[in-house]
Amino acid sequence: MTEQRTPVAAEDILGRPAGADHGDTAYWARIKRIAAQAPPLNDLQRARIRAAFHQPAEHKEKAA
Repeated sequence: MTEQRTPVAAEDILGRPAGADHGDTAYWARIKRIAAQAPPLNDLQRARIRAAFHQPAEHKEKAA
């Protein structure tokens, strides 16, 4: 039996209204608004984030 798919008229797969063309500009504007509302990071939080992204390659391989 073959699976039949019908186009979703009300919204697309990502939940946007059908036919809406928001584009990247609207997405990044929304992200910037959300980030602007967040409290600033303290020094310990910044250090933890920095350490997570600057791990030696051997540590990354063990984590994967």
